Amino acid sequence: MILYLWPSPEDSREDALCQKQQPSSKPQLQTEDTPTLNLGTPLSNSRSVFISSRFNTVATARIFYKLMSRLGFQKFYIQGGDWGSLICTNIAQMVPNHVKGLHLNLAFITKNIYTLTPLLGRRFGRFLGYTERDIELLYPFKEKAFYSIMRESGYLHIQATKPDTVGCALNDSPVGLAAYILEKFSTWTNQEYRELEDGGLERKYSLEDLLTNIMIYWTTGTIVSSQRFYKENMGQGIKVHRHERMKVFVPTGYSAFPSELLHAPEKWVKVKYPKLISYSYMERGGHFAAFEEPKLLAQDIRKFVSLAERQ
Repeated sequence: MILYLWPSPEDSREDALCQKQQPSSKPQLQTEDTPTLNLGTPLSNSRSVFISSRFNTVATARIFYKLMSRLGFQKFYIQGGDWGSLICTNIAQMVPNHVKGLHLNLAFITKNIYTLTPLLGRRFGRFLGYTERDIELLYPFKEKAFYSIMRESGYLHIQATKPDTVGCALNDSPVGLAAYILEKFSTWTNQEYRELEDGGLERKYSLEDLLTNIMIYWTTGTIVSSQRFYKENMGQGIKVHRHERMKVFVPTGYSAFPSELLHAPEKWVKVKYPKLISYSYMERGGHFAAFEEPKLLAQDIRKFVSLAERQ
């Protein structure tokens, strides 16, 4: 099962696992949207979607586990990025005996970021367990881990505190909604695109695919509920929930895409996922890996599954 992110298009996930495979090797694949992101039901006479209080990643994980169980899958692999990463992590925490393997292309790692280790890494990286590639992707640390994140996380602060404020405005304007979403596809794909007049959107995506994604939110009126999901998960703060402090003890694979918002070295990922059996530095790609580079992601998923099956 592949769970993905905000505001990524639905069909990008199926593309990621159906690249150049023989019919006999194709997995049984479930590609699912987080319920609040764009599969909600608008209220009557309103372009807004109700989301119950405390509907967070744990509640979502419970729903998707029940879905897989009712579909007849007692053991399965799961893959995720962005919110999908956290939801898949929660599934692996709740029902580890049913998860054959967990593959991620984003890890929510906070423990190591707030220590002196990253600050010393550029000078003493090898002694601290960093590779040359880690050092290249992490440093200068102040620029890449602080200034860059601050530039790209303005949306997060408002969605985690007052999501309806911006959500109602976006539900009232298709042009405003398009601008809000397309800006993410520009800078989260490659932050250098920020300097381009057209945002570099057509360097990785077709306008048809991007507009399809926007129309999913517009026609269903679900941008508000997708933003409320941030508040339900982050409204009380970070590292206040038990699952955030729990490790994951299922075979894990990780794809490190070079243009991801923040690079997570293997050393960091192993803190949360001690059974990490596959860690790959990807050739290219950013936050929307399944949409940008489905072939690369598919290759790494298959490599991970092959390793997990041999254990």
